[in-house]
Amino acid sequence: MTNDKNNPLWTVMGLLFRSHPWHGVPLGPDAPNTVTAYIEMTPADTCKYELDKVTGIMKMDRPQLYSSQCPVLYGLMPQTYCAEQIGAFCEQQAGIEGIQGDGDPLDICVLSEKHIARGNILMRCKPIGGLRMIDGNEADDKIIAVMEGDPAYERWNDVSDCPASMINRLRHYFLTYKQGPDTPQQVCQITHIYGREEAFEVIRHSVDDYNHHYAGLQELLEQALQVDEFPRGMFRSK
Repeated sequence: MTNDKNNPLWTVMGLLFRSHPWHGVPLGPDAPNTVTAYIEMTPADTCKYELDKVTGIMKMDRPQLYSSQCPVLYGLMPQTYCAEQIGAFCEQQAGIEGIQGDGDPLDICVLSEKHIARGNILMRCKPIGGLRMIDGNEADDKIIAVMEGDPAYERWNDVSDCPASMINRLRHYFLTYKQGPDTPQQVCQITHIYGREEAFEVIRHSVDDYNHHYAGLQELLEQALQVDEFPRGMFRSK
């Protein structure tokens, strides 16, 4: 799916409607080196917020069930999808058979020195690595990135630049946030912590999965916008 900001389709859509954070926002012309992230949660949130995939409106998924709170900004990468290619790549890298993509956009964790008090925002960031997480039999990768222009972290270029304590906080959160005090074993597993180049591969596979599953979306929008004329005075200044 073309996501060039100069594409007339996206220009018209931006004038008429609020962009859908998953389908209507470009990942960025220089992806995967720098990408757009849609932030759903902040470290201060005590409820799990996530994008409603149908409407594009932020919804409350549930109150946090236990004491864990996400230690970083957390969200999704627009125009990505975790399906066949993501599942196959996870199988290959982890050496585990029967893995499939989780059917969601690719998740992203953004590191920043700044206190950002709200989600439902777009942010430019630089991927530096990721966590290969498997939830049941589903690949659920968490890309790790740093906020573009962040005064403390923007010089980090690879996950190896992060202190081990920071990576361990991420690992602990994702391994335990679904686990209650009486859960007999971990629900999720993290098989690898990988660096920037492998994160780029994961992002490329998720873009390919998106383009495969949503290949007809742009054509559908173009057909919907093929009208003889817009209502008179639609864009007239008041």
